[in-house]
Amino acid sequence: MPLVTREQKDAFFLDVEAAAKKATWCAVATVEDNEPRVRMVHPIWQGDLLWIATAPESAKARQLQNNAAIDIQFQVASPDFIHLMVRGTATVLTDQETKDRVWDIMDYDLADFWPGGRTDPGFVAIRVEASRVELSELFGTINKRVWKP
Repeated sequence: MPLVTREQKDAFFLDVEAAAKKATWCAVATVEDNEPRVRMVHPIWQGDLLWIATAPESAKARQLQNNAAIDIQFQVASPDFIHLMVRGTATVLTDQETKDRVWDIMDYDLADFWPGGRTDPGFVAIRVEASRVELSELFGTINKRVWKP
């Protein structure tokens, strides 16, 4: 399992972003009452940060405020079979500067979910700081690369 070097980091995360864009949805796992909870989300990469838009009262936001551990898996079907796994720490952010940032980088129209726009109090951002990112093909059996900070 080749580890991504500091010199390879930027190129690696460009590959990560390209792979993630091929998988419209991904599964995100959080923890509630010491049990895993999984749901589908559509996050966006910005460098080595992953962003998720959600509501402050959503189950994932509540769970992450109690336990910041998060696991995310993107899976791209055939013919690519790209496998992208992210483990990290999530922070739910409500400040306007962060909300503006996420509103501007998301690749879908957040107004479909938050008609009040970027200042809608029902909209918050989740920042995922990865502690491990694995990118591979064919379910982790080919061209596996791993990045750790």
